[in-house]
Amino acid sequence: MISETARRRFDALIGRYPEKRSALIPLLHEVQAEVGHLSPEAVDWVAGYLGLSPADVMSVASFYDMLSLEPTGKHLIYVCQNLTCTLLGAERLIRHLESRLGVRIGETTADGKITVKRMECLASCGTAPSIQVDGVYHHHVTPEKLDALLDALQRD
Repeated sequence: MISETARRRFDALIGRYPEKRSALIPLLHEVQAEVGHLSPEAVDWVAGYLGLSPADVMSVASFYDMLSLEPTGKHLIYVCQNLTCTLLGAERLIRHLESRLGVRIGETTADGKITVKRMECLASCGTAPSIQVDGVYHHHVTPEKLDALLDALQRD
């Protein structure tokens, strides 16, 4: 499941922490990037690698919005849903995404290209409504700006 190259990267990551378990969240991000999502097998692998129980790993993996227990599309769009973003149009953006892509929040397009999720907070209240696309923040998002981003993603 985990390549030898990735394993060496993970070993280096673990070496930066005073205890192996301290690296759990960064390691989960790395494993997710390597295999696409945190499958039950990936959770078991991380547990064994860090000397933790699968329940300990799952409790962390299931808590954070940016960790995915299910496969996602090639591109991942997070829509901030905190109070400021909601008041400034996040729900309108969500409805626009659902209509344009033919999916509901939490789903992936039929072609496997785009997954849309809610994020509790993207820490960008001053530039609301905000979204994150493949780790890149976009601010003061309007349906028109969203259409331009979606056009670019769908060409990819």
